[in-house]
Amino acid sequence: MIKKLLVGIDTSQHSRNAQAYAFHIAHRLNASLIGLHVVDIVSIEGSFFHDISGSLGLEPYLDFSTKMREVLTARGRTVLEDFAAASSREKLPVETVLDMGIVANQICERAKSVDLVMIGHRGVNERFSSGLLGSTAEAVARKCPRPLFISPMKFREVRRLVLAYDGSERASHAMRAAAEFASGLGTPIAVVTVARDQKPGERTLEEARKYFEPYSLPTEFKLLCGHANEEIIKFIREYEADLLFIGAYGHSRIIEMVLGSTTEYVLRNAPCPVFLSR
Repeated sequence: MIKKLLVGIDTSQHSRNAQAYAFHIAHRLNASLIGLHVVDIVSIEGSFFHDISGSLGLEPYLDFSTKMREVLTARGRTVLEDFAAASSREKLPVETVLDMGIVANQICERAKSVDLVMIGHRGVNERFSSGLLGSTAEAVARKCPRPLFISPMKFREVRRLVLAYDGSERASHAMRAAAEFASGLGTPIAVVTVARDQKPGERTLEEARKYFEPYSLPTEFKLLCGHANEEIIKFIREYEADLLFIGAYGHSRIIEMVLGSTTEYVLRNAPCPVFLSR
């Protein structure tokens, strides 16, 4: 059961939408919140500042670094205070944590003590990076030891769920989480399987049907044909899904570099939040 949520907090709009989803889900599942802000060590001690101080022949780099640390730490405390105040207004149990280090690493470390991690697609320091998925979000998606909820730019109440199921172990974990969510939120759920051959696809869907039978949920099951990544995105757009459940990266990093990853494609293109399970 999901009873403790870790929310990545910064000053970006993506973070604010992750907070909105966290409040919404915490209310529906009767869960508590942990707000985490990480003072990014790269922003303080990154190569950019080393290059600037070296090119100018300046020695007071360490003093500059200390001041940067103080400013960013103070800003982090303010951000967490605002989050705690908003959580209190929502009458939700909350605690806050201020860490310093590499953002993705700290999130993954803190994730070990919670049931679900919630972050935005992009953070405040990634406004100039390429692609639709920030580097921190991608790193957390690959390394996070707990289920991960990645929110889009706009908040929308969760009313319609979709599970992408392929019969794998990771997809089975996603199915378990989706069933718990749908039960807790009282929402219908659509289960989709993408297969090039009809018979294997039907067997996979039958596995899902049997799993969902005891839950007595409004469910529908769809067999799609084509490329998994494209068909999943097409379906959730047509279904107007509010949340997609999917298994995390299913191939080795080397294979993904050559062939691409369904998970990564979905994360970059999904119009709704994505719930990743391992």
